[in-house]
Amino acid sequence: MSTPRRLADLLPDLSPWRSSRDFRTLFFQGAVTFFGSFMAMVALPLQIKELTDSPLAVGAMGAVELVPLVVFGLYGGALADALDRRRLILLSEAGLGLLALFLLVNALLPDPLLWPLYVVAAGVSALSGLQRPALDSLLARIVPHEQMTAAAALNALRYQIGAIAAPAVAGLVVAYAGYAWAYAVTVAGFAVSVVLCTRLSPAPPAPGAEKPSLRGIAEGARYAWSRPVLLGTYAVDLAAMFFAFPNTLYPFLADELDAVWALGLMYSAGAVGSLVLGVTSGWTSRVRRHGLFVVCGAAVWGAAVAGAGWFTDIRVVLLCLAVAGAGDMLSGLGRATIWNQTIPEELRGRLAGIEVLSYSVGPQLGQVRAGAMAGWTGTRPAFWGGGLLCMGAVAALCALLPALVAYDADTDRDARRRREAREAAEAAEAGTEAGAQESGTPA
Repeated sequence: MSTPRRLADLLPDLSPWRSSRDFRTLFFQGAVTFFGSFMAMVALPLQIKELTDSPLAVGAMGAVELVPLVVFGLYGGALADALDRRRLILLSEAGLGLLALFLLVNALLPDPLLWPLYVVAAGVSALSGLQRPALDSLLARIVPHEQMTAAAALNALRYQIGAIAAPAVAGLVVAYAGYAWAYAVTVAGFAVSVVLCTRLSPAPPAPGAEKPSLRGIAEGARYAWSRPVLLGTYAVDLAAMFFAFPNTLYPFLADELDAVWALGLMYSAGAVGSLVLGVTSGWTSRVRRHGLFVVCGAAVWGAAVAGAGWFTDIRVVLLCLAVAGAGDMLSGLGRATIWNQTIPEELRGRLAGIEVLSYSVGPQLGQVRAGAMAGWTGTRPAFWGGGLLCMGAVAALCALLPALVAYDADTDRDARRRREAREAAEAAEAGTEAGAQESGTPA
């Protein structure tokens, strides 16, 4: 094989982009939303730090966000199975824009208040919990089964580009223009996003879908509990984020290393590592052992976060954070592929609600863990200690849930059933369209 061919094989697989108009629309919508959201994500903890100068106060933001995320994440999954997913995405996106406007108004006050920052953080958590299951479950409907890994890689690539640009720009905007301008960019981003959401195709629920209920949510939870592979993806992600989520401590680590100038780079470094993996992700479409992605990526994340807390050279710290980002993306690709390849359509929304908890509750609890541990042991021990605990937890989960490590997309029972169901649905749709063309009536 020639060198150009080898390089071409590393480039991202663009099949989902070519095959689905809705995927392209969601790609652009997500890019706009991520850029605006990351502006606020950087500005909000910085504003709390400025008002309180307390790592515990910054970490408390995770505690405020936790309950709304759990409640509305699970309920959002039930809604995604019962309602039009496009409508749910559109309304929640508009609500997030209004909350961003509230932050802007507070920042424009002569003396900005602290309590609105926590109120908005809780509201954003609730609306995100409602929205994410609809977004995540929509992907399995609009992208062909064999393109799931490629779609996950493209979505992650889009996310990381925003995660690199937005924090760096946000740091400059906050430093030179103030918090109000950062929140104004967030408001504008949500306004554009709402317009893009109106262009999505309708996504009605499956025929005979049940109304949202506690019984329906429990049914989804029982399904997840009965599948060791799914259970493993949730558990590994929760452990990695709880023990080694470092974002809350970046402002304090920058102070300790006398590198306040590098704060924006700290927020962006993980995204740089993820981007490097993303632009060379073509090979991931040919891998079938996605469980290995999950555990190996999480182990790399923990080791790299530990390194970021151990070393004092800011260049090495940034390199460690970049490696951590690459590990996190690899683990995320494995999780997203397994979820989309194995979960049946009628449970997709409710399981997506559980997925939201697995990748969102961990960071919220991780913020609390990091803030509390830093207050007790100091900032750097909170970094490297959390990284080591993450690695130990991943090793223990591999031993407890060997089915995750052994997962193979070609032989797994649930993946095969999901693939066959998707092929049957596509064949039925093609038959309906062919019959309509023969009779001269619309399909």
